[in-house]
Amino acid sequence: MQRTCRLQPLLAAGAQMLGGPFFLSQVEGREPLPGGGHQPLHRDGAGMKAVAALVFLDAYGPDNGSTRVVPRHLDRGAPDETLSLVTAGEAGDILVFDADLPHGATCNRSGARRRSLLLSFMPVGDRASIEACRAVRNVRMDTSEVFIPS
Repeated sequence: MQRTCRLQPLLAAGAQMLGGPFFLSQVEGREPLPGGGHQPLHRDGAGMKAVAALVFLDAYGPDNGSTRVVPRHLDRGAPDETLSLVTAGEAGDILVFDADLPHGATCNRSGARRRSLLLSFMPVGDRASIEACRAVRNVRMDTSEVFIPS
């Protein structure tokens, strides 16, 4: 998992989006169960400068609970569900996005596996506030490494 979090294209995307030194603040796993998994549209980093990356471990699409996004991240009002785009692809794909982008999983109607990892990258300047709530977020991995854009 640590190697996946450090894939060069992923770090390059994080560097491009964050523009300065950053760190991996959290990694979570998710697997929508058959008939479940639907999430309302939400923003993981509302008002924050953060990058989210979904690493898909299985093929994904509208039948097994894939993620939908609303490509209007600057709109601070309630996201319009009718504008959402449902993602689809293969195991190994990585969706990188601004954590303020409205997104949410769809329902796993088919029951097929749709495992994913959610990675969060944040600017080093936000480390203290993130560390202050580390225990509440149940983060157990080492997040001390700093990535410096070249």
